[in-house]
Amino acid sequence: MTVLALDIGATKFAVAVVESDFRLRDVRRAAVTADDPWAHCRALLLAVAGDNLVTAIGIGSAGPIEVADGVASPLNIPRWRDGFAIVEHVRALFPAAVVRFAIDGACLALAEHRIGGLRGVRNGLALTVSSGVGGGIIADGRVLLGRTGNAGHLGHIVVPGDDTPCACGGFGCVEAVASGMSSVRWARGRGWSGETGVELAEAAGRGDPIALDALARAGTALGQAISSASALLDVDRVVIGGGFAHSGAPLWDPLRAAVDRHARLAFTRGLTVELSALSEGATLVGAGVLAVEAASI
Repeated sequence: MTVLALDIGATKFAVAVVESDFRLRDVRRAAVTADDPWAHCRALLLAVAGDNLVTAIGIGSAGPIEVADGVASPLNIPRWRDGFAIVEHVRALFPAAVVRFAIDGACLALAEHRIGGLRGVRNGLALTVSSGVGGGIIADGRVLLGRTGNAGHLGHIVVPGDDTPCACGGFGCVEAVASGMSSVRWARGRGWSGETGVELAEAAGRGDPIALDALARAGTALGQAISSASALLDVDRVVIGGGFAHSGAPLWDPLRAAVDRHARLAFTRGLTVELSALSEGATLVGAGVLAVEAASI
């Protein structure tokens, strides 16, 4: 019997077999394509499942989502933006499986709470800073889901004084300012010639002034959002993962400076903010937690 995890990201699908201790194996990934995203997702699921009986599947998806209806509407997958019945399609593919579905931020928080930097923490925030910015909330020892399953959408906290258009239709969202993709766009608009967040971080490490400004802008926005969220939620710790979060001091120094400046209430002062130690994609791990815990019920 096999338990699977599926991560629906902004630019890729990832699928893995999940062990009872939440470790992943047979991890496979495929790009999200514009033509027929489900065809590629389906092929990936079948390839990882092989001839095994699948008994449980956990799905973590970029949002927005509707948990009750099992519908994903990721902003960065145009074919699905009006809603794709992902749970129905997965159940049709594996009729014997229990399917659990959550937003990627909730999966991220689950992963950090079970085996990562929020282990043993009753109140915390988990963020991912990559092609987008997502988040999840641990409140009183449990993942906060919200009315529709979209709680923790920290990427859409508004940055003070910024009016950068966001894919959600709003302006000045943290995701529009601080994600890897957004930071690259901002830098290229000012004459930088690279193409990826990794290249931007490397350029900043070499002292490129435009790259340094881009990462300082992103770090400051993240620090402001974290400060606002910590005041609202009264958390003990914040853990940040995702590829762009590994950009080093040019991102983290402005981030910590913004937290020090804005988190001034007695219960927020000294807030712990740290880089995630999870080496595998945390959303995929969290989807695995959903699946394993559903299979054990």
